[in-house]
Amino acid sequence: MAKLENLVDLLDRALKLHGHRPLFGTKTDGRWDWITYAEFGQLVARFRGGLASLGVQRGDRVALISNNRVEWAVSAYACFSMGVAVVPMYEAQLPSEWAFIINDCEAVAAIVATPQIYGKCKDLPEKAPSLKHVVCLFDPDGARDGVPGAKTSSYKELLAAGEGSPAPAIQPTSKDTACLIYTSGTTGNPKGVILSHGNIASNVCAVLDLIPFGGDDRSLSFLPWAHSFGHTGELHVMITVGASMALSESVDKILANLGEVRPTVLMSVPRIFNRIYEGVQKKMAGKPAVIQALFRAGLRAAKKKQQGEPLGLAERLTLVAADRVIFSTIRASVGGRLKYAISGGAALAYQVAEFVDALGITVYEGYGLTETSPVATVNYPGARRLGSVGKPIPGVKIVIDRSETHDPKQGEIVIYGPNVMVGYYKRDEENKAVFTEDGGFRTGDLGYLDDDGYLFVTGRIKEQYKLENGKYVAPAPLEEKIKLSPLINGAMIYGDNRPFNVAVIAPEMAALTEWARAEGLSFESTETMLKHPRVVAHVQAEVDRYASDFKSFEKIRQIALTAEDFTAENGMLTPTLKLKRRVALQKYGPALEALYGGAGGAEKTAARDAAQPG
Repeated sequence: MAKLENLVDLLDRALKLHGHRPLFGTKTDGRWDWITYAEFGQLVARFRGGLASLGVQRGDRVALISNNRVEWAVSAYACFSMGVAVVPMYEAQLPSEWAFIINDCEAVAAIVATPQIYGKCKDLPEKAPSLKHVVCLFDPDGARDGVPGAKTSSYKELLAAGEGSPAPAIQPTSKDTACLIYTSGTTGNPKGVILSHGNIASNVCAVLDLIPFGGDDRSLSFLPWAHSFGHTGELHVMITVGASMALSESVDKILANLGEVRPTVLMSVPRIFNRIYEGVQKKMAGKPAVIQALFRAGLRAAKKKQQGEPLGLAERLTLVAADRVIFSTIRASVGGRLKYAISGGAALAYQVAEFVDALGITVYEGYGLTETSPVATVNYPGARRLGSVGKPIPGVKIVIDRSETHDPKQGEIVIYGPNVMVGYYKRDEENKAVFTEDGGFRTGDLGYLDDDGYLFVTGRIKEQYKLENGKYVAPAPLEEKIKLSPLINGAMIYGDNRPFNVAVIAPEMAALTEWARAEGLSFESTETMLKHPRVVAHVQAEVDRYASDFKSFEKIRQIALTAEDFTAENGMLTPTLKLKRRVALQKYGPALEALYGGAGGAEKTAARDAAQPG
């Protein structure tokens, strides 16, 4: 891959090489419509002129509150070509978080996607005095005075202004800031990660050196571009090679859209792969015994083949039959053309990766953080090890620091390379804490490198706790494993300085209610049902089944049930679906302590964590 210096260079090259190709597809009135690279380039140029007409200039910051849409990409690339830093945010975030971020980065303008967002922006200028303009990606007529202290404009108006008064693109340096992407804030206020044009461009080039994406590839875009994985791994990588992206209608329509768009590339967090896994398991449970037997035998043969073991004649015939009757149908349900399934953002359970692989869809798992632009390691064609997150990408070095863990094998993952962020915006003390003297970035993640250089991530240092017996537990990977059960939506494991692990479980209420009804159980209320010994025992048995490969000290001895799932809307998850452990502990501390006899340790832990900075 030819070296790219900045994101303007990236787009210019794509427009010259791929102008006639389709770029973005959107579904309207039941049909997919596409715009070409050339049409996209014209929109970027016009919107750049429109932003310039507002007085936005090089060195400014522009906030972008929107889900993925063509206008998101137009706005971002227009800003890049002005030397303006993009500050992306999620529609699902709280208005207080938008206000904090806009004030923290001193954004001069905010681009908002919907009337609902616009309506929540009324007091933004009061909380963020730098904000002078609000640009609506919809027609705001009738609501022009909705944000006192800031001038309201529309996307269409700025396109028209830019067409009449064009502004030339500039060529940013590799050191110029492209984005301020704010971290999710699982342990405090979000921090602005400064990513330069060089950071992101180097990451794009390194990924393309390993994975041969091309102009004929197509993805279904549902990873938010406000998140670094979707931003770099999909948006910029796909544009660089002239590929196309269909914009998913919504999260609940992803599987349907996969069948319609027939992508060759699926970039996803584990949750989508988990849904495929759970959906297939549920379907198979309702099939005749002979189909279930063929399914299981086919999976065994496929896994054996993946591991390089020779298959006997009966196994080869079984695999062929299973593929024709079952596996090919599953592949067709996700479009039937997948060449690359890239998983990142969190650990993918080994059994899910093995399962999807056995279906004939090859999964390449990677690892990185917002602070590393984000890709640091990845499995790729010719170098793949299930259970690992791959090898370092070109130009990146991984060091395992065992000085804190005193463990012979695992320690903190430290990353070196051109993809490592410039730093946190206006956070000098935190920058000192995360950078080593020789420029390495301390990730806060635990892991180890095997003898062949593959990285394995085992948990978060801040989340790791010690049981009374001295054994360390990393809860997040364990929670992901038990959430593979169709009966379990959410889970939080706890055991800090306690004799054993306990957990709060948010069951799939419809499935649990159906089971209770089949068992002849009836209840006056949901709360009564979730405390009934037989119901708790049923969920505990499911937890035990999915925790069968846990080490003995990792086992979950007691559980408490809650009808409320862990979501971003109720503040339990970040927008990128990471558990806000501190928030969950504050809410469920009494329930957890009741499982131990009510000694108050969980509440003390929550109070202690709340008192810690960041």
